[in-house]
Amino acid sequence: MINLFKVHGSQNHFFILDQTQFEHELSDAELKNFTQKITNPQTGLLHGADGVLVVNHPVHSNSLGQMRVINADGSEASMCGNGLRTVARYLSEKTGKDNFLVDTMNASLRVRREKDFASNVPAFAVEISPVCFNKEALPFDNLGQERIIDAWLPEIYPGLRFTSIAVPNPHLISFVNQAEITGPILGIVGKKLNSNNPYFTDGVNVNFAQILDKNKLFVRTYERGVGFTNACGTGMSATSLALTLTHPEIGNLNTPISVYNPGGMVKTIVHYEKNSYWIELIGNATFTHRIKLSEADLRKGDFSNVQIQKTAEQSAYEKFIANLPKFNDITTLA
Repeated sequence: MINLFKVHGSQNHFFILDQTQFEHELSDAELKNFTQKITNPQTGLLHGADGVLVVNHPVHSNSLGQMRVINADGSEASMCGNGLRTVARYLSEKTGKDNFLVDTMNASLRVRREKDFASNVPAFAVEISPVCFNKEALPFDNLGQERIIDAWLPEIYPGLRFTSIAVPNPHLISFVNQAEITGPILGIVGKKLNSNNPYFTDGVNVNFAQILDKNKLFVRTYERGVGFTNACGTGMSATSLALTLTHPEIGNLNTPISVYNPGGMVKTIVHYEKNSYWIELIGNATFTHRIKLSEADLRKGDFSNVQIQKTAEQSAYEKFIANLPKFNDITTLA
């Protein structure tokens, strides 16, 4: 029998699939098919998810494992901050280690166990890097700029300033007011830039952020390959960096920033070291269900004979977020 886990970071939901259980790993086509089936909210398992986090043997000898991120539409993301926290917890419990490296598409990233956010709400800190601003890294074109930092982009939407950062996932960020973050603009921009368009030809994650106070944000994200999501870890990290660059009197380097989202809250810390930026992302790593199914059924995407064990962690997380401040009318999306 194969073990799977339904997990979330800030209610950004995933299934964890550990391929080291298999004698032969799934092919990319099999992974895409499996992901599209299990994450489907109508016909998949446990109301679906935003994607599948695939755990493989490490690429580098000093890492504990490799994480691949397969989005619900079958595309692959280079990184996922919320997902990495849950994979870090999985590998920590599997190996007994609390501070280690995990290989991702672009880098081996530092992760560590943190103090629980609340009773039965485990937390992990993960490194978000590398950071790039050049248009080739995102990529973007036809906007008359080599990089976008707090710039007017009338081609994208009138009256808003944008910043674009790859961490390494591509992000477009705008600091907006409450009416703009709760209104339809994010959906309009997100759909436009993740359809056939001349500006971000590979698509881009779009983040709208409301500045609540010094070192305090609310972030809402339209995620490439997913759509609206409860939270995006790399999006909250990129937005925190954008805050320190464009509003340095409000967002401070080397200082915890509280980032609220429709799914809860995380902490970020933006660092500038050796002429490079990197971000710590600190948040929950919640396991809601433990799942068993046969390898044959998994490869077929047949979930009719699964064994599911629900944990008590979701109720603990809901109690935690019930005590968080409420800043606007956006409610949890999942």
